[in-house]
Amino acid sequence: MAAEAPCLEPKRRVEYFELGARSYLARCDSTRLPFRWTINPYRGCEFGCKYCYARYTHEFMELRDPEAFERKIFAKAFDAVRFSEELRALPLGETVALGTATDPYQPAERRYGVTRKMLEVFAAFAGLRLGITTKSDLIPRDLDLLKEIARRHYLTVSVTVTTVDRELARALEPTAPRPDLRLAAVRSLADAGLKVVVGCAPVMPLINDNESSLDALAREAAAAGAVSLWANILFLKPCAYQVFLPFLEERFPELVRKYRERYERTAYLRGAYPAMIQERVENIRKRYGLDRKSHRTEPELWPHDPQLALFDR
Repeated sequence: MAAEAPCLEPKRRVEYFELGARSYLARCDSTRLPFRWTINPYRGCEFGCKYCYARYTHEFMELRDPEAFERKIFAKAFDAVRFSEELRALPLGETVALGTATDPYQPAERRYGVTRKMLEVFAAFAGLRLGITTKSDLIPRDLDLLKEIARRHYLTVSVTVTTVDRELARALEPTAPRPDLRLAAVRSLADAGLKVVVGCAPVMPLINDNESSLDALAREAAAAGAVSLWANILFLKPCAYQVFLPFLEERFPELVRKYRERYERTAYLRGAYPAMIQERVENIRKRYGLDRKSHRTEPELWPHDPQLALFDR
């Protein structure tokens, strides 16, 4: 399907294609993740993050150059009726994550609006637990829909802010919005009464893992109205390793040997380091009140009878 996709619009570095979709929901069977279904309105992501784990997804379309992930962007052809049928077939209270492999608010969304079209469907019925993940400041554009969705579903928006250091962020995430713009988006969402969390992902050894860097991020997140902070340690699948190591050689040559020693044989770090980082993050979360378990108010239009919920839909 990718090979036959028509080119919608070329840019200087990026080409956009339309991609047919047999289904919009993908089942997630991992017990490590807090959701069962994933949705990605786009394939590929123009933000070009040097650490991106999702580059391997282009290999499913026989695009084996890791950098093709940020240069060939596929917008899924959208059928609102079919998407609605898929969502309405889910059990009451099912967990759905939007934006797990590619950012749903990347630049392509300004052109094609697939994410907004999907949110319009969510806003037309009730009864799911929806999480949206992005590192874009475009998301407040959809405040009208997000507020309606929050009346009908349990909604959480997670905004990724890897660092508040603008120069470091620009090096790591070349075309993603600046950290201050993302935090401004957090404030807009929180001021509208939505549940917003901030994610530091990934935490990279000797780059953004020190106490002062994580503390600065937590302080800004709390000030913007985030209710929680989460963090994931960098993992480097082979496709990401091919991009991240040359980046280190250029920007942090003194770290190359250490990263080779730790990641050449495994994608994931084990042992004392992950435990130390999680303890550090937990202490910082407590410092800024980002560890509180707040009671969630049931959505105004949450259905209580599964059969009636299906009928109402």
